This record gives sequence, structure tokens and C-alpha cells, in this order.
Amino acid sequence: MNATPADPRHAFSDEERRGVYRAIYERRDMRHFSGGSVADDVLQRLLSAAHHAPSVGFMQPWRFIRVRKPALREAIHALVEQERILTARALKEREDEFMKLKVQGVLDAAEVLVVALPPGREAHVFGRRTLPEMDLASAACAIQNLWLAARAEGLGMGWVSIFSPVQLAQLLQMPEGSKPIAVLCLGPVEAFYDQPMLQTEHWASRAALSDMVFEDRWGLQPGPAEVLP
Repeated sequence: MNATPADPRHAFSDEERRGVYRAIYERRDMRHFSGGSVADDVLQRLLSAAHHAPSVGFMQPWRFIRVRKPALREAIHALVEQERILTARALKEREDEFMKLKVQGVLDAAEVLVVALPPGREAHVFGRRTLPEMDLASAACAIQNLWLAARAEGLGMGWVSIFSPVQLAQLLQMPEGSKPIAVLCLGPVEAFYDQPMLQTEHWASRAALSDMVFEDRWGLQPGPAEVLP
């Protein structure tokens, strides 16, 4: 099949493309932070990047709660720690291994943002009639935008998902029908991990891309010349 090249008028410059791919490949789920602060204008840029994410039916199902009170951070940390212990028990033979991992930086990061889905999402039918979970997928796109922008700004970010959504919603006095999906730890770091932390700790490793790409039907691998590098 003859490929049609992209119109060069729409492409970024070589330097701009390198920047985009660098942010993608060097982004890390950070767990170690060095305190400090995030300038207000930088935080605004990051939130704006998140807010420009794509969303199904243009529903924009993301809300951000900036947690500033130390006592509230302590309470969120306690919820995470409670779930960390329960998660470790559920892992059974890997319990001790899991408990050695650092899974969050709520107390250390310069900023903590809770991302939540708002109430009333059922009113958005466009693109969600058969896939109602696209509200969550859309909010995840916003988080990824923020993550990549943070990496470009030289800031680390970690996504904490080890908590009870019901308890966190109560703690933050969220309205009925809303749902917290992420606790984001954001701020300066001493260094970015060379590779994902869970890979360094031998918890898991990145799968081969060739095992993830099929052609025409499930499990049918493309020809050698068509496999992505």
C-alpha cells in the first residue's frame, strides 16, 4: 500500500517534534518530591493544558480541587495509607514486596490536586450511549495533558489511585453523583527516574509494542514491514 505523506504545512518543526516526543518518553509517575513550590503562572499553564484535553461530546468532565490546607493533606495521606495496607493484603504473596514500594508523595509534593468527575454526567449522551465510561476516559486525557506539560516545565507528577472514592468524596464535601478519580502530586523533584519506578523495582516491565498491535482481527499480527518500531 502506498503511503500518503503528511502535509508538511501542518507538521511541527524538527525541534518542536523532538520536544513533544521527549515529554512523552521522559514522563514518569513520580513518587519522590523535593518540596519547594510551583509558581502560580506555571500552575495556571498546567491546568489550562489539562482543560484543553479532548472530551467525548465536548462534555469536559474534569474538575480540579487544589488541596492547600496541611490538615487536609494529612487526612488524604491517611486515606491512602489505609488503602495501601488493604491493597497489600489483597496481593497475598506479594504483600511484603508491595509494602516496600513508595506509592505516593501527598505530604512531600509542592502541590496536591484531586481530579474528580462532576455530577450530572448522565445528561451527556453524545458518544456515551453505549460507552458511558467515556467520561472517565476523557478526564484521563486531561490528566495526561497536565502530566506532559508538567514534564516540559521540569516538574514531576504522580497519579495516586490508592484510596476509597467514597471516603475521599466525603472528606472534600463533594456533591452526590461526583467521583474522585485521582490524587495528583505535583512539584519539583531531585531527578526523574531513568525508567518507570515499578520497572526499576522489578514489579513489572514494559511489554513489547509488537504484542499490542493487531491487524484486522484480534491476535493477528501485522507483517514484519508494518510493525511499528
